[in-house]
Amino acid sequence: MRGSRNGTRAAGVGVKGGRGRWKVLSIFAPIKYEVFMKTIGKTNNGVNKIFKFGGASVNSVERIQRLAGILRSYKGEKLLVVVSAMGKTTNALEKVAEAFYEGRREEALRLFQQVKDSHITTAKYLLVKNYLAAEAQLRDFFTEVEWLLHDKPVRGYDYYYDQVVCVGELLSTSIVSAYLAETGTGNQWIDVRDIFRTDDNFRDAGIDWTFSAAKVREEILPLFESDEMVITQGFIGATAENESTTLGREGSDYTAAVFASMLDAESLTIWKDVEGVMNADPKLFPDARFISELNYDEVIEMAYYGAQVIHPKTIKPLQNKSIPLYVKCFLDPALPGTVIHNKNIKGLPPIIVLKQEQVLVHLRSKDFSFVGEELTAWLYQLFSGIRVKPNLMQSGAVSLQVCLDDRADKIDKLALAASEFFNVQIEKGLTLLTIRHYDENVLEQLTAGKTVVLRQQTQETVQVLIK
Repeated sequence: MRGSRNGTRAAGVGVKGGRGRWKVLSIFAPIKYEVFMKTIGKTNNGVNKIFKFGGASVNSVERIQRLAGILRSYKGEKLLVVVSAMGKTTNALEKVAEAFYEGRREEALRLFQQVKDSHITTAKYLLVKNYLAAEAQLRDFFTEVEWLLHDKPVRGYDYYYDQVVCVGELLSTSIVSAYLAETGTGNQWIDVRDIFRTDDNFRDAGIDWTFSAAKVREEILPLFESDEMVITQGFIGATAENESTTLGREGSDYTAAVFASMLDAESLTIWKDVEGVMNADPKLFPDARFISELNYDEVIEMAYYGAQVIHPKTIKPLQNKSIPLYVKCFLDPALPGTVIHNKNIKGLPPIIVLKQEQVLVHLRSKDFSFVGEELTAWLYQLFSGIRVKPNLMQSGAVSLQVCLDDRADKIDKLALAASEFFNVQIEKGLTLLTIRHYDENVLEQLTAGKTVVLRQQTQETVQVLIK
């Protein structure tokens, strides 16, 4: 656990007098989230847009320079910008956390040194005037992780995962903020862990909306009185005990949506390396089609079935406030992108989602008794306790089939617990294909040469488990 960050966080490196110190402000009395949402629109905060840039948009010097160019084109508007970790940094930090937790300290330190070197190198290429101040801030974050790596793990893996992985966003945003300042774009940098209070459900933490909304009013809104832009992190928060947490993989989209809701923003734009939302993953389907317009409900369905374009939790804060979401291409900002809103949409193409590395768990009651409400309720409690989410379920009189992501540790726990009441068989190496707005021709094309293990369908959606 770290000490308080309030005395060390930097506000807009190189902006308006250099690397500042934050004054600790008085804390607003806690207010209900619903009350905050009704009143914040009357505060005349004037925040126009929330932008979120993913790791691909900051994975090189050239792309950070491109990001800065995009932001300069919005001069005169008040922007809150959420930036993810650079490129594959999160994956690299995951390896650091794994090595540390497994007792391979020297390997963890060596892997972390690679992360340090890559960020220092990026800063050197981008910065001149602000390099020393930026380097000092980066080294503060390095120390935060190294302090932990020189210790021994005494808590669960998820705790250490969050303490290590969270640094990726802090490093990227400090470099971006310093570069923007050096190239004449005034901005304020802030540590989102001082804003988003969460529970201690490490790796999938829930935000305390009341506390966090008050902190937005207290600490974020005043920043726009002196600058048009605030730079902060996605994906992370902190507990009341000042321990870092993460909001789940791809949680940066969710961070941006929460800010959009709390600030009553005009819109949220997620900048990606694709034209907009496609009807399928273009890496798997080269003929994937661009979709110019979607509504919230459709995107929720896409996320539910595993589409990776928008984080599943992102839509609700936007939908509740009718805030439009734009998905645009940072490689070509002139493209219109996809707009997501509350209007009805007709004539959508088939939307295809593939989830690979699936497992089908076959459960058959030991005494041939019916799989009724009690057993089904017990199974759902088991799913909740192990923290797995069935991607597909099919039940018969004395059997159940459950399709899950292939996470060996969780599958083993599930099989062991379920064996109390069921004979358990596990079938691996499967792929779950979901098609929204399907027709049989598309389904036949995508399943040609495959064995269909399981099929479910409604009027709108068909799902097949194939091998």
